[in-house]
Amino acid sequence: MLDTRDASHHGRRLSDFQLKRIIYAQDWPYDSSITGYLSDALFVGNTCIAIVFDHSRKGPREQFKDGHMIRTSHILSVHKEGRFWVLTTLNSLYVVASFKRQLGRRTFKKLDAFERLKTRVE
Repeated sequence: MLDTRDASHHGRRLSDFQLKRIIYAQDWPYDSSITGYLSDALFVGNTCIAIVFDHSRKGPREQFKDGHMIRTSHILSVHKEGRFWVLTTLNSLYVVASFKRQLGRRTFKKLDAFERLKTRVE
């Protein structure tokens, strides 16, 4: 279940829009088991930096606890399910609930995996 207390504790206050997107993303019937849900997603060097929620593995030091900032491993592929982008990394599937304002979508479109997706569709 969504626990937003840590998000404000770590200085990351989420807007109502972001919280609604995370909740809506959690309710979507995905084809595969989802590892975690990402808010404020920003993409750097084929990885994603975001605030994570409902991660299936909290980690030994609780680094994947709700509201914590994470950096994913290398993104191998992306695909869309419903309204949400799903990122496939080496061992995980993440759902992008929201992008970082002004930069998130722009950096997403520069991902190698997104470029491969565009060439398959065209």
